[in-house]
Amino acid sequence: MNPPSTRRRFLRQAVASMSLMPLSRRAFSVPSLPPPQKSNFLLLMADDYMFDRIHALGCEEIQTPNLDGLVRRATCFTNCYNQGGWSGAVCVASRTMLFTGRFLWKAREMEHSLKETCEAEGLWPQQLGRAGYHTCFSGKWHINCDPGAVFQRVLNVRPGMPPDIPAQYNRPRTGQDDTFNPSDPSLGGYFSGGRHWSETTADDGIAFLREASKREEPFFIHLSFNAPHDPRQAPAAYLRLYDPERLSLPETFQPEYPGGAAIGCGPGLRDERLAPFPRTPEAVRAHRREYYALISHLDAQIGRVLDALELAGLTDSTYILFTSDNGLALGAHGLMGKQNMYDHSMKVPLVIAGPGIPSGQRRNGLTYMQDIAPTLLDLAGISPAKPMDYQSLSPLLYGSRDSVYTSVYGAYMDLQRMVRTGDYKLIYYPALERLLLFNLETDPQEQNDLINSQEEGPVINRLKATMRSMQQQLEDPLILPS
Repeated sequence: MNPPSTRRRFLRQAVASMSLMPLSRRAFSVPSLPPPQKSNFLLLMADDYMFDRIHALGCEEIQTPNLDGLVRRATCFTNCYNQGGWSGAVCVASRTMLFTGRFLWKAREMEHSLKETCEAEGLWPQQLGRAGYHTCFSGKWHINCDPGAVFQRVLNVRPGMPPDIPAQYNRPRTGQDDTFNPSDPSLGGYFSGGRHWSETTADDGIAFLREASKREEPFFIHLSFNAPHDPRQAPAAYLRLYDPERLSLPETFQPEYPGGAAIGCGPGLRDERLAPFPRTPEAVRAHRREYYALISHLDAQIGRVLDALELAGLTDSTYILFTSDNGLALGAHGLMGKQNMYDHSMKVPLVIAGPGIPSGQRRNGLTYMQDIAPTLLDLAGISPAKPMDYQSLSPLLYGSRDSVYTSVYGAYMDLQRMVRTGDYKLIYYPALERLLLFNLETDPQEQNDLINSQEEGPVINRLKATMRSMQQQLEDPLILPS
């Protein structure tokens, strides 16, 4: 049961936002942005990267020395969300929202005409190009248009995930030999083409930065890594960093998620088939070991890129952003994938460093990963040419505001909905006609459902009203019943 002070604080926040304007653009004063000349931008994006799997952000069992160094000289956003997805490929929705700057259901509507939008130079990287930036892309491209129409220079383009490997599924099973060797290049996957994909993307970034140091115009380069998405393959040296027996299980480990099939997270979902049903500690630890090894290998490649930036003399004039399209369950709550409304899957890391950015800072206000789009334009001194639903994080970066949203929203197909206001989160499962309520201040692992607590009645009613209001504003095809 929550202390009265927590409930009173939530109700004060809710009353202050009675107009239910979490998506509005309220007036605020943004401090003058530091550099008088144009700065460069390096956007590093991972795939399926859990928001807290960086050693410097509190995960003691993972080794990420290069991201740790970036975190120490950056401002980090600790409550950064993705709004979800309209299909099992959540990354498609996430990246479509990023490049269009529009919220979930508007982005889905735009997806069908995205090729025409690209041809009309309607995406923000194209606006950077028109403003004199040399733009470049390498890595995972998973939206419905040609990256060559969006970026001036395109290097190695990758699909949504490396070639699938049948042996990676339904494993490891107790008492049976595991046929998947994550460091075996002959299996293909990340090793398809002869060099690990994370290394190739880093190679592209290094080559670009060497050339950029000789150019006069500023640059924007987007390195989009597939890692740590499955198949979780890394060189043997990185696997040796982790002993599965010494890795912790998620606090919310359980063999299966109750009603998983009804919310779209049963055996029919590809991500969930990676580990056997029911889940076992052995299987979850094995997958976590491979996930961590792939992250440490990714960290090494990011380190190579950051070293190249320094060697080119460009660090002081470059904004560096690190994030991911979505998170991952990886055994938490009995789930393996990202197709759920829990924080391990909805939240992502967002780290921003660069000229004038405060070092070693944390910002706890509610944000979305896709706020990167207007933030990057803001830092470049450019106003968006097309409407954007997401908001610049400059007020949070420079401390003039604590938050730019009063609430954040999440959805997965027509099977799950979520809203968070303050410390409280409400989850809705339409097919089960079920609501869940969590207090993320006292229960950050989302273990204690408060939906039947009479004391939380006012909080529940307020969140239900907020969810309906946000669903209507976002033109959600599904509305929580009254």
